[in-house]
Amino acid sequence: MTHKRLRILYTIPNFNTAGSGKSVYDLVKGLDRTLFEPEVCCFHNKGAFFKEVEALGVKIHLFPFTADYRPPLSFLLKVLKIRAFFKANEFDVIHSWHWSSDISEPLAAKLAGIPYVYTKKAMGWKGRYWKLRSKLSRKVIAVNEDMMTDYFSNMLDKVVNFPLAIDVEHYQPKVPSETIRRQLNLTPENFVIISVANLVEVKGIEVLLESVNYLNNPNLKVLIVGDDTGAYAQKLKTKYLNQRQFQFIGKQLDVKPYLALSDLFVIPTKDEGRREGIPNAPLEAMSMECIVLGSNITGIRDILEPFPECMFQAGDIVGLANKIETFRNLPNTEKLDLKKAMRKRVVDVFSIKDFLKNHQALYLKLLNRDNIK
Repeated sequence: MTHKRLRILYTIPNFNTAGSGKSVYDLVKGLDRTLFEPEVCCFHNKGAFFKEVEALGVKIHLFPFTADYRPPLSFLLKVLKIRAFFKANEFDVIHSWHWSSDISEPLAAKLAGIPYVYTKKAMGWKGRYWKLRSKLSRKVIAVNEDMMTDYFSNMLDKVVNFPLAIDVEHYQPKVPSETIRRQLNLTPENFVIISVANLVEVKGIEVLLESVNYLNNPNLKVLIVGDDTGAYAQKLKTKYLNQRQFQFIGKQLDVKPYLALSDLFVIPTKDEGRREGIPNAPLEAMSMECIVLGSNITGIRDILEPFPECMFQAGDIVGLANKIETFRNLPNTEKLDLKKAMRKRVVDVFSIKDFLKNHQALYLKLLNRDNIK
């Protein structure tokens, strides 16, 4: 018996940044097209990464798939409009990558009779509607272990734990570009530290910069890669840009050339607010055999679990400085062994192969089609 391909709609507000967008991209690109027909819905077509998704050649809908809650009558009408959009397109599964606790989207999907799944990517449970959003969903995908116990202990039958993943073939060890090295005024004597992040306060970039200041070593150079136009980034640039050790590179669609130049990757996220779920950037660095240091917090801890010596207390400037100095002075043979072990960790646990397999099995199970081979 021949089955029609299952239409999976991925909803995401935008592709302004490539965080969740990369996961959606990987799913759309990698799903078995003999079984699935992926489509994407977002609010607008702005953002550089939108072009990357568009190049995959799948159908992209520009539609407001969420609704303001007030006034109540208007909210209901907007939800019914979203329901009509879902029904008219005959989606089989709706998988949301919206970061918020919005309930209009899952409510519209429920009224349309379409199985709804959302990925809980970031830590945070203070929004009024997270529990209701979860109850309206057929399944919730939690990206780390702490979420399972902290948020979903009363509904474990509804939740699955799928770590985020990256394409380990795309992120492979790479020979550093001497051209970019010269452009950045880096020399072979420099020990280059990189951090790649969406530059908001919770990322704790100042902890890294102060740690390097504490060490007072002019051969330490720091590259900060990420959108540097926001208020937090501007504050950092005002304070640190005149110091020759620090360079703000701005947002880059391709971070691989900068990772290849680096001796150390640091993710100094604070233990507050919307903490990390499973951050992509350190996975990309590890996959390229770059040693990673990170705050000992949820999400980062999931990644660096086999490497406790590579974690430091969140916000601890001196503790991070000591870690930087330790790994700077590590014998080359030990550095090489650690780099290879970190890449192996990503390949074994966070590679795209299992990520795709887990999602495909979930979609088939939701539709009672898990007997399809």
